[in-house]
Amino acid sequence: MSYNATGNSASRRIATLLDEGSFVEIGGAVTARSTDFNLQDKETPSDGVITGYGVIDGNLVYVYSQDASVLGGAMGEMHAKKIAGIYDMAMKMGAPVVGLIDCAGLRLQEATDALEAFGSLYYKQTMASGVVPQIAAIFGMCGGGLAVVPGLADFTFMEEKEGKLFVNSPNALEGNEISRCDTSSAQYQSATAGLVDGTGSEEEILGQIRSLICMIPANYEDDLSYEECTDDLNRACADIANAVGDTSIVISQIADDQIFMEMKKDYAKEMVTGFIRLNGMTVGAVANRTVIYGEDGSEEASFDCALTVDGCKKAIDFVNFCDAFSIPVLTFTNVAGFAATVESEKNMARAVARMTYTFANATVPKVNVIIGKAYGSAYVAMNSKSIGADMVYAWPDAQIGMMDADLAAKIMYADADASTLKEKAAQYRELQSSPQSAAGRGYVDAIIEPADTRKYVIGAFEMLFTKRENLPDKKHGTV
Repeated sequence: MSYNATGNSASRRIATLLDEGSFVEIGGAVTARSTDFNLQDKETPSDGVITGYGVIDGNLVYVYSQDASVLGGAMGEMHAKKIAGIYDMAMKMGAPVVGLIDCAGLRLQEATDALEAFGSLYYKQTMASGVVPQIAAIFGMCGGGLAVVPGLADFTFMEEKEGKLFVNSPNALEGNEISRCDTSSAQYQSATAGLVDGTGSEEEILGQIRSLICMIPANYEDDLSYEECTDDLNRACADIANAVGDTSIVISQIADDQIFMEMKKDYAKEMVTGFIRLNGMTVGAVANRTVIYGEDGSEEASFDCALTVDGCKKAIDFVNFCDAFSIPVLTFTNVAGFAATVESEKNMARAVARMTYTFANATVPKVNVIIGKAYGSAYVAMNSKSIGADMVYAWPDAQIGMMDADLAAKIMYADADASTLKEKAAQYRELQSSPQSAAGRGYVDAIIEPADTRKYVIGAFEMLFTKRENLPDKKHGTV
Protein backbone atom coordinates (compact mmCIF):
# COMPACT_ATOMS: atom_id res chain seq x y z
CA MET A 1 0.00 0.00 0.00
CA SER A 2 1.58 3.30 -1.09
CA TYR A 3 -0.60 5.53 1.12
CA ASN A 4 1.32 7.32 3.87
CA ALA A 5 -0.53 9.79 6.09
CA THR A 6 2.70 11.58 7.00
CA GLY A 7 4.05 11.65 3.47
CA ASN A 8 3.25 14.04 0.63
CA SER A 9 0.56 16.72 0.51
CA ALA A 10 -1.95 14.44 -1.24
CA SER A 11 -1.89 11.87 1.57
CA ARG A 12 -1.77 14.56 4.26
CA ARG A 13 -5.00 16.10 2.94
CA ILE A 14 -6.77 12.74 3.05
CA ALA A 15 -5.61 12.21 6.63
CA THR A 16 -6.91 15.64 7.65
CA LEU A 17 -10.24 15.16 5.85
CA LEU A 18 -11.18 11.70 7.11
CA ASP A 19 -11.67 10.25 10.57
CA GLU A 20 -8.35 9.08 11.94
CA GLY A 21 -7.24 5.70 10.64
CA SER A 22 -10.33 5.19 8.48
CA PHE A 23 -8.83 5.54 4.99
CA VAL A 24 -8.49 2.44 2.82
CA GLU A 25 -6.59 2.91 -0.44
CA ILE A 26 -7.77 1.37 -3.70
CA GLY A 27 -5.42 0.97 -6.67
CA GLY A 28 -2.26 1.92 -4.82
CA ALA A 29 -0.10 -0.26 -7.10
CA VAL A 30 -1.33 1.32 -10.34
CA THR A 31 1.29 3.14 -12.42
CA ALA A 32 1.38 4.64 -15.91
CA ARG A 33 1.43 2.05 -18.68
CA SER A 34 2.40 4.33 -21.56
CA THR A 35 5.97 4.03 -22.92
CA ASP A 36 5.87 6.93 -25.38
CA PHE A 37 8.58 9.58 -24.92
CA ASN A 38 10.35 7.27 -22.44
CA LEU A 39 7.63 7.70 -19.85
CA GLN A 40 8.57 4.30 -18.45
CA ASP A 41 11.82 5.81 -17.18
CA LYS A 42 9.89 8.08 -14.79
CA GLU A 43 8.40 6.80 -11.57
CA THR A 44 4.64 7.34 -11.37
CA PRO A 45 3.56 5.85 -8.03
CA SER A 46 -0.24 5.46 -7.89
CA ASP A 47 -0.09 7.26 -11.26
CA GLY A 48 -0.23 10.56 -9.41
CA VAL A 49 -3.54 10.14 -7.60
CA ILE A 50 -4.43 8.44 -4.32
CA THR A 51 -7.92 6.89 -4.40
CA GLY A 52 -9.95 5.07 -1.79
CA TYR A 53 -12.62 5.39 0.85
CA GLY A 54 -13.02 6.29 4.50
CA VAL A 55 -15.46 7.93 6.87
CA ILE A 56 -16.24 11.46 8.05
CA ASP A 57 -17.92 11.42 11.44
CA GLY A 58 -19.00 7.88 10.60
CA ASN A 59 -20.31 8.74 7.11
CA LEU A 60 -18.85 6.73 4.22
CA VAL A 61 -17.14 8.84 1.54
CA TYR A 62 -14.99 8.10 -1.50
CA VAL A 63 -11.93 10.27 -2.01
CA TYR A 64 -9.34 10.98 -4.65
CA SER A 65 -6.35 13.21 -3.97
CA GLN A 66 -3.95 14.26 -6.71
CA ASP A 67 -0.25 14.12 -6.00
CA ALA A 68 1.62 17.10 -7.46
CA SER A 69 4.96 15.39 -6.74
CA VAL A 70 4.26 12.91 -9.57
CA LEU A 71 4.67 14.66 -12.94
CA GLY A 72 3.13 17.79 -11.40
CA GLY A 73 -0.06 15.85 -10.71
CA ALA A 74 -0.72 15.67 -14.46
CA MET A 75 -3.64 13.46 -15.40
CA GLY A 76 -2.84 10.43 -17.50
CA GLU A 77 -4.87 7.45 -18.66
CA MET A 78 -4.59 5.32 -15.51
CA HIS A 79 -4.88 8.39 -13.26
CA ALA A 80 -8.28 9.25 -14.76
CA LYS A 81 -9.41 5.61 -14.78
CA LYS A 82 -8.71 5.34 -11.05
CA ILE A 83 -10.93 8.35 -10.36
CA ALA A 84 -13.65 6.97 -12.65
CA GLY A 85 -13.48 3.70 -10.72
CA ILE A 86 -14.08 5.56 -7.46
CA TYR A 87 -17.19 7.11 -9.02
CA ASP A 88 -18.49 3.66 -9.99
CA MET A 89 -18.13 2.44 -6.43
CA ALA A 90 -19.67 5.59 -4.95
CA MET A 91 -22.78 5.26 -7.10
CA LYS A 92 -23.16 1.57 -6.20
CA MET A 93 -22.79 2.25 -2.50
CA GLY A 94 -24.63 5.57 -2.45
CA ALA A 95 -21.86 7.66 -0.90
CA PRO A 96 -20.44 11.13 -1.69
CA VAL A 97 -17.27 11.70 -3.73
CA VAL A 98 -14.69 14.23 -2.57
CA GLY A 99 -11.99 15.26 -5.06
CA LEU A 100 -8.84 16.96 -3.74
CA ILE A 101 -7.43 18.65 -6.83
CA ASP A 102 -3.81 19.64 -7.45
CA CYS A 103 -3.08 19.00 -11.11
CA ALA A 104 -0.85 20.45 -13.82
CA GLY A 105 -3.28 19.38 -16.54
CA LEU A 106 -3.38 16.52 -18.99
CA ARG A 107 -0.23 14.43 -19.44
CA LEU A 108 1.20 15.33 -22.85
CA GLN A 109 3.07 12.04 -23.21
CA GLU A 110 -0.23 10.12 -23.22
CA ALA A 111 -2.23 12.43 -25.51
CA THR A 112 -5.36 10.67 -26.81
CA ASP A 113 -5.24 7.95 -24.12
CA ALA A 114 -5.31 10.67 -21.47
CA LEU A 115 -8.06 12.54 -23.29
CA GLU A 116 -10.21 9.44 -23.63
CA ALA A 117 -9.86 8.59 -19.95
CA PHE A 118 -10.44 12.23 -19.02
CA GLY A 119 -13.67 12.23 -21.03
CA SER A 120 -14.80 9.15 -19.12
CA LEU A 121 -14.39 11.15 -15.90
CA TYR A 122 -16.75 13.83 -17.27
CA TYR A 123 -19.19 11.06 -18.09
CA LYS A 124 -19.00 9.51 -14.62
CA GLN A 125 -19.56 12.91 -13.01
CA THR A 126 -22.58 13.47 -15.24
CA MET A 127 -24.06 10.08 -14.38
CA ALA A 128 -23.43 10.66 -10.66
CA SER A 129 -25.11 14.08 -10.71
CA GLY A 130 -28.22 13.89 -8.56
CA VAL A 131 -27.29 10.37 -7.39
CA VAL A 132 -24.54 11.16 -4.88
CA PRO A 133 -23.14 14.54 -3.76
CA GLN A 134 -19.91 15.58 -5.46
CA ILE A 135 -17.48 17.91 -3.72
CA ALA A 136 -14.28 19.35 -5.19
CA ALA A 137 -11.49 21.14 -3.32
CA ILE A 138 -8.71 22.93 -5.20
CA PHE A 139 -5.31 23.18 -3.53
CA GLY A 140 -3.03 23.89 -6.47
CA MET A 141 -3.52 24.10 -10.23
CA CYS A 142 -6.89 23.32 -11.81
CA GLY A 143 -6.71 24.64 -15.35
CA GLY A 144 -8.04 24.07 -18.85
CA GLY A 145 -10.37 21.12 -19.22
CA LEU A 146 -9.83 20.14 -15.61
CA ALA A 147 -11.75 23.27 -14.58
CA VAL A 148 -14.87 21.48 -15.85
CA VAL A 149 -14.49 18.94 -12.99
CA PRO A 150 -15.37 21.42 -10.21
CA GLY A 151 -17.97 22.86 -12.58
CA LEU A 152 -19.66 19.44 -12.66
CA ALA A 153 -19.41 19.07 -8.87
CA ASP A 154 -22.18 20.17 -6.52
CA PHE A 155 -19.88 22.16 -4.21
CA THR A 156 -16.39 23.54 -4.72
CA PHE A 157 -13.89 24.80 -2.16
CA MET A 158 -10.60 26.53 -2.87
CA GLU A 159 -7.39 27.15 -0.94
CA GLU A 160 -7.09 30.93 -0.76
CA LYS A 161 -3.38 31.34 -1.59
CA GLU A 162 -2.13 28.45 -3.73
CA GLY A 163 -5.35 27.40 -5.45
CA LYS A 164 -5.65 28.37 -9.14
CA LEU A 165 -8.84 27.70 -11.12
CA PHE A 166 -9.09 28.72 -14.77
CA VAL A 167 -10.08 27.63 -18.26
CA ASN A 168 -7.74 30.16 -19.86
CA SER A 169 -4.89 31.53 -17.77
CA PRO A 170 -5.29 35.22 -16.81
CA ASN A 171 -2.40 36.32 -19.05
CA ALA A 172 -4.00 34.59 -22.06
CA LEU A 173 -7.05 36.85 -21.87
CA GLU A 174 -6.87 39.71 -24.34
CA GLY A 175 -6.16 43.00 -22.62
CA ASN A 176 -5.55 41.39 -19.24
CA GLU A 177 -2.51 40.73 -17.12
CA ILE A 178 -2.52 38.66 -13.94
CA SER A 179 -1.40 41.50 -11.67
CA ARG A 180 -4.33 43.59 -12.92
CA CYS A 181 -6.98 40.89 -12.62
CA ASP A 182 -6.17 37.38 -11.43
CA THR A 183 -9.16 35.50 -12.81
CA SER A 184 -7.69 32.24 -11.50
CA SER A 185 -7.61 33.30 -7.84
CA ALA A 186 -9.87 31.99 -5.11
CA GLN A 187 -11.15 35.50 -4.48
CA TYR A 188 -12.22 35.98 -8.11
CA GLN A 189 -13.74 32.52 -8.48
CA SER A 190 -15.73 32.84 -5.25
CA ALA A 191 -16.84 36.50 -5.38
CA THR A 192 -17.08 37.22 -9.12
CA ALA A 193 -17.44 33.92 -10.98
CA GLY A 194 -19.48 32.27 -8.25
CA LEU A 195 -18.16 28.76 -8.91
CA VAL A 196 -16.49 28.41 -5.50
CA ASP A 197 -18.60 27.90 -2.38
CA GLY A 198 -15.93 28.47 0.24
CA THR A 199 -12.31 29.57 0.57
CA GLY A 200 -9.70 29.45 3.29
CA SER A 201 -6.54 27.68 4.35
CA GLU A 202 -6.09 23.99 3.57
CA GLU A 203 -7.15 23.02 7.08
CA GLU A 204 -10.14 25.38 7.01
CA ILE A 205 -11.62 24.11 3.75
CA LEU A 206 -11.14 20.47 4.73
CA GLY A 207 -13.02 21.33 7.92
CA GLN A 208 -15.78 22.96 5.84
CA ILE A 209 -16.08 19.79 3.76
CA ARG A 210 -16.37 17.66 6.90
CA SER A 211 -19.16 19.93 8.16
CA LEU A 212 -20.96 19.79 4.81
CA ILE A 213 -20.77 15.99 4.58
CA CYS A 214 -22.40 15.77 8.01
CA MET A 215 -25.18 18.15 6.92
CA ILE A 216 -26.29 16.68 3.58
CA PRO A 217 -27.69 13.26 2.59
CA ALA A 218 -25.30 10.56 1.36
CA ASN A 219 -27.36 9.98 -1.78
CA TYR A 220 -30.70 10.85 -3.37
CA GLU A 221 -32.56 8.13 -1.45
CA ASP A 222 -30.92 8.67 1.93
CA ASP A 223 -33.27 9.79 4.69
CA LEU A 224 -30.78 9.38 7.54
CA SER A 225 -29.22 12.88 7.49
CA TYR A 226 -30.73 13.77 10.85
CA GLU A 227 -29.32 14.39 14.27
CA GLU A 228 -31.06 14.68 17.60
CA CYS A 229 -32.27 18.21 18.30
CA THR A 230 -31.54 19.53 21.78
CA ASP A 231 -32.74 23.06 20.99
CA ASP A 232 -36.21 24.18 22.11
CA LEU A 233 -38.61 23.65 19.20
CA ASN A 234 -40.76 26.54 20.45
CA ARG A 235 -37.83 28.86 21.12
CA ALA A 236 -38.83 32.47 20.53
CA CYS A 237 -36.50 34.62 18.45
CA ALA A 238 -37.16 37.90 20.22
CA ASP A 239 -35.00 40.27 18.14
CA ILE A 240 -35.39 38.61 14.77
CA ALA A 241 -37.47 41.45 13.27
CA ASN A 242 -34.54 43.83 13.74
CA ALA A 243 -32.53 41.73 11.27
CA VAL A 244 -35.10 41.83 8.46
CA GLY A 245 -32.50 43.31 6.09
CA ASP A 246 -29.74 40.80 6.86
CA THR A 247 -31.44 37.47 6.39
CA SER A 248 -28.29 35.50 7.18
CA ILE A 249 -28.97 36.58 10.78
CA VAL A 250 -32.67 35.68 10.48
CA ILE A 251 -31.79 32.20 9.20
CA SER A 252 -29.19 31.69 11.94
CA GLN A 253 -31.62 32.70 14.67
CA ILE A 254 -34.30 30.17 13.72
CA ALA A 255 -31.83 27.30 13.15
CA ASP A 256 -31.19 24.54 15.67
CA ASP A 257 -28.47 25.86 18.00
CA GLN A 258 -28.32 28.90 15.67
CA ILE A 259 -25.93 27.10 13.30
CA PHE A 260 -26.11 28.21 9.65
CA MET A 261 -23.72 26.85 6.99
CA GLU A 262 -23.83 29.52 4.32
CA MET A 263 -22.85 28.50 0.77
CA LYS A 264 -21.31 30.83 -1.83
CA LYS A 265 -21.01 33.42 0.91
CA ASP A 266 -18.87 35.79 -1.18
CA TYR A 267 -21.01 35.66 -4.35
CA ALA A 268 -24.21 37.62 -5.05
CA LYS A 269 -24.50 38.67 -1.41
CA GLU A 270 -28.00 40.06 -2.04
CA MET A 271 -29.18 36.43 -2.14
CA VAL A 272 -28.41 34.15 0.81
CA THR A 273 -28.19 30.35 0.45
CA GLY A 274 -27.14 27.67 2.91
CA PHE A 275 -28.05 24.76 5.17
CA ILE A 276 -29.58 24.68 8.64
CA ARG A 277 -31.20 22.05 10.79
CA LEU A 278 -34.76 22.38 12.07
CA ASN A 279 -35.68 19.77 14.68
CA GLY A 280 -32.62 17.85 13.51
CA MET A 281 -33.67 17.79 9.83
CA THR A 282 -31.49 19.42 7.20
CA VAL A 283 -33.24 22.29 5.39
CA GLY A 284 -31.98 24.44 2.53
CA ALA A 285 -32.53 28.17 3.13
CA VAL A 286 -32.80 30.83 0.40
CA ALA A 287 -33.39 34.51 1.19
CA ASN A 288 -33.25 38.01 -0.25
CA ARG A 289 -30.88 40.37 1.57
CA THR A 290 -30.66 44.18 1.55
CA VAL A 291 -27.96 44.78 4.14
CA ILE A 292 -24.99 43.06 5.77
CA TYR A 293 -24.29 43.75 9.44
CA GLY A 294 -20.88 43.18 10.98
CA GLU A 295 -20.29 41.42 14.28
CA ASP A 296 -20.41 44.80 16.06
CA GLY A 297 -23.79 45.59 14.51
CA SER A 298 -22.45 48.17 12.05
CA GLU A 299 -23.64 48.16 8.44
CA GLU A 300 -20.94 46.74 6.16
CA ALA A 301 -22.81 46.71 2.84
CA SER A 302 -26.24 47.41 1.42
CA PHE A 303 -28.15 46.24 -1.65
CA ASP A 304 -31.26 47.22 -3.56
CA CYS A 305 -34.42 45.33 -2.60
CA ALA A 306 -34.33 43.58 -5.97
CA LEU A 307 -33.57 40.34 -7.77
CA THR A 308 -30.26 40.28 -9.63
CA VAL A 309 -29.03 37.95 -12.35
CA ASP A 310 -26.26 36.55 -10.15
CA GLY A 311 -28.63 36.21 -7.20
CA CYS A 312 -31.04 34.18 -9.32
CA LYS A 313 -28.22 31.92 -10.56
CA LYS A 314 -27.10 31.33 -6.99
CA ALA A 315 -30.62 30.36 -5.89
CA ILE A 316 -31.15 28.14 -8.95
CA ASP A 317 -28.06 25.99 -8.33
CA PHE A 318 -28.81 25.67 -4.64
CA VAL A 319 -32.50 24.75 -4.99
CA ASN A 320 -31.68 22.26 -7.76
CA PHE A 321 -29.31 20.48 -5.38
CA CYS A 322 -31.88 20.48 -2.58
CA ASP A 323 -34.58 19.08 -4.85
CA ALA A 324 -32.29 16.36 -6.23
CA PHE A 325 -31.42 15.15 -2.74
CA SER A 326 -34.86 15.60 -1.13
CA ILE A 327 -33.82 18.49 1.13
CA PRO A 328 -36.79 20.73 2.05
CA VAL A 329 -36.52 24.39 1.01
CA LEU A 330 -37.27 27.41 3.20
CA THR A 331 -37.36 30.89 1.66
CA PHE A 332 -37.47 34.36 3.19
CA THR A 333 -38.92 36.90 0.78
CA ASN A 334 -38.10 40.61 0.80
CA VAL A 335 -38.05 41.85 -2.80
CA ALA A 336 -39.57 44.84 -4.58
CA GLY A 337 -38.56 44.27 -8.19
CA PHE A 338 -35.67 43.57 -10.54
CA ALA A 339 -32.22 45.14 -10.76
CA ALA A 340 -32.44 47.87 -13.39
CA THR A 341 -29.21 48.24 -15.37
CA VAL A 342 -28.27 47.80 -19.00
CA GLU A 343 -25.89 44.99 -18.04
CA SER A 344 -28.46 43.05 -16.01
CA GLU A 345 -31.09 43.46 -18.72
CA LYS A 346 -29.02 41.17 -20.97
CA ASN A 347 -29.85 38.14 -18.83
CA MET A 348 -32.52 39.17 -16.33
CA ALA A 349 -35.57 37.65 -18.03
CA ARG A 350 -33.79 34.35 -18.57
CA ALA A 351 -32.39 34.22 -15.03
CA VAL A 352 -35.74 34.98 -13.38
CA ALA A 353 -37.47 32.49 -15.68
CA ARG A 354 -35.03 29.77 -14.68
CA MET A 355 -35.39 30.57 -10.99
CA THR A 356 -39.19 30.52 -11.28
CA TYR A 357 -38.96 27.17 -13.07
CA THR A 358 -36.59 25.78 -10.43
CA PHE A 359 -38.88 26.64 -7.53
CA ALA A 360 -41.99 25.47 -9.37
CA ASN A 361 -40.35 22.24 -10.55
CA ALA A 362 -39.01 21.28 -7.11
CA THR A 363 -41.15 18.59 -5.46
CA VAL A 364 -39.59 18.80 -1.99
CA PRO A 365 -41.50 20.48 0.87
CA LYS A 366 -41.40 24.25 0.27
CA VAL A 367 -42.15 26.91 2.87
CA ASN A 368 -42.01 30.67 2.28
CA VAL A 369 -41.94 33.43 4.90
CA ILE A 370 -42.63 36.96 3.64
CA ILE A 371 -40.71 39.22 5.99
CA GLY A 372 -40.68 42.55 4.12
CA LYS A 373 -41.68 43.67 0.67
CA ALA A 374 -43.19 41.21 -1.80
CA TYR A 375 -43.97 43.20 -4.93
CA GLY A 376 -44.87 42.18 -8.46
CA SER A 377 -43.51 39.28 -10.44
CA ALA A 378 -40.24 39.36 -8.47
CA TYR A 379 -42.26 38.22 -5.45
CA VAL A 380 -44.04 35.59 -7.53
CA ALA A 381 -40.68 34.13 -8.58
CA MET A 382 -39.48 33.84 -4.96
CA ASN A 383 -41.28 30.60 -4.08
CA SER A 384 -44.73 32.15 -3.82
CA LYS A 385 -47.92 30.15 -3.27
CA SER A 386 -48.81 30.59 -6.95
CA ILE A 387 -45.72 28.68 -8.15
CA GLY A 388 -46.01 25.84 -5.69
CA ALA A 389 -45.01 26.82 -2.15
CA ASP A 390 -46.78 24.44 0.23
CA MET A 391 -47.04 26.87 3.13
CA VAL A 392 -46.66 30.66 3.10
CA TYR A 393 -46.37 32.79 6.23
CA ALA A 394 -46.09 36.57 6.51
CA TRP A 395 -44.87 38.87 9.24
CA PRO A 396 -47.43 41.56 10.25
CA ASP A 397 -45.45 44.39 8.65
CA ALA A 398 -45.01 42.61 5.30
CA GLN A 399 -46.18 44.38 2.15
CA ILE A 400 -47.60 42.11 -0.53
CA GLY A 401 -48.91 43.32 -3.85
CA MET A 402 -48.18 44.82 -7.25
CA MET A 403 -46.06 47.73 -6.01
CA ASP A 404 -45.56 50.32 -3.29
CA ALA A 405 -48.94 51.79 -2.29
CA ASP A 406 -47.80 55.42 -2.76
CA LEU A 407 -46.64 54.70 -6.30
CA ALA A 408 -49.83 52.81 -7.10
CA ALA A 409 -51.93 55.77 -5.93
CA LYS A 410 -49.92 58.15 -8.12
CA ILE A 411 -50.51 55.96 -11.16
CA MET A 412 -54.23 55.44 -10.53
CA TYR A 413 -54.90 59.06 -9.55
CA ALA A 414 -52.35 60.94 -11.59
CA ASP A 415 -54.13 64.30 -11.35
CA ALA A 416 -55.09 64.18 -7.67
CA ASP A 417 -53.76 66.53 -5.00
CA ALA A 418 -51.45 65.47 -2.20
CA SER A 419 -54.14 64.82 0.42
CA THR A 420 -56.13 62.67 -1.99
CA LEU A 421 -53.03 60.71 -2.95
CA LYS A 422 -52.27 60.10 0.71
CA GLU A 423 -55.82 58.87 1.32
CA LYS A 424 -55.83 56.60 -1.75
CA ALA A 425 -52.40 55.21 -0.86
CA ALA A 426 -53.68 54.30 2.60
CA GLN A 427 -56.70 52.58 1.05
CA TYR A 428 -54.51 50.69 -1.42
CA ARG A 429 -52.20 49.63 1.40
CA GLU A 430 -55.12 48.21 3.36
CA LEU A 431 -57.09 46.68 0.49
CA GLN A 432 -54.34 45.40 -1.80
CA SER A 433 -50.88 45.22 -0.20
CA SER A 434 -51.40 44.21 3.42
CA PRO A 435 -50.72 40.66 4.64
CA GLN A 436 -54.32 40.56 5.86
CA SER A 437 -55.50 41.17 2.30
CA ALA A 438 -53.28 38.39 0.92
CA ALA A 439 -54.35 36.03 3.71
CA GLY A 440 -57.98 36.78 3.00
CA ARG A 441 -57.48 35.60 -0.57
CA GLY A 442 -55.59 32.46 0.47
CA TYR A 443 -52.20 33.60 -0.84
CA VAL A 444 -50.81 33.62 2.71
CA ASP A 445 -51.66 30.76 5.07
CA ALA A 446 -51.06 32.62 8.32
CA ILE A 447 -49.77 35.93 9.62
CA ILE A 448 -47.22 35.18 12.33
CA GLU A 449 -45.22 37.20 14.80
CA PRO A 450 -41.53 37.32 13.84
CA ALA A 451 -40.51 35.85 17.20
CA ASP A 452 -42.60 32.73 16.46
CA THR A 453 -41.01 32.02 13.07
CA ARG A 454 -38.93 29.05 14.25
CA LYS A 455 -41.95 27.36 15.81
CA TYR A 456 -44.11 27.80 12.72
CA VAL A 457 -41.58 26.66 10.10
CA ILE A 458 -40.66 23.58 12.16
CA GLY A 459 -44.35 22.73 12.41
CA ALA A 460 -44.81 23.21 8.68
CA PHE A 461 -41.91 20.94 7.74
CA GLU A 462 -43.06 18.29 10.23
CA MET A 463 -46.48 18.34 8.58
CA LEU A 464 -44.93 18.23 5.08
CA PHE A 465 -42.54 15.37 5.90
CA THR A 466 -44.55 12.78 3.96
CA LYS A 467 -45.22 15.05 0.97
CA ARG A 468 -45.45 13.26 -2.38
CA GLU A 469 -45.90 15.19 -5.60
CA ASN A 470 -45.83 13.88 -9.16
CA LEU A 471 -44.98 16.20 -12.03
CA PRO A 472 -46.53 15.81 -15.50
CA ASP A 473 -45.08 12.86 -17.36
CA LYS A 474 -42.18 14.01 -19.57
CA LYS A 475 -38.53 13.32 -20.26
CA HIS A 476 -37.38 16.61 -18.74
CA GLY A 477 -38.13 20.30 -18.91
CA THR A 478 -36.25 22.64 -21.23
CA VAL A 479 -35.85 25.81 -19.14
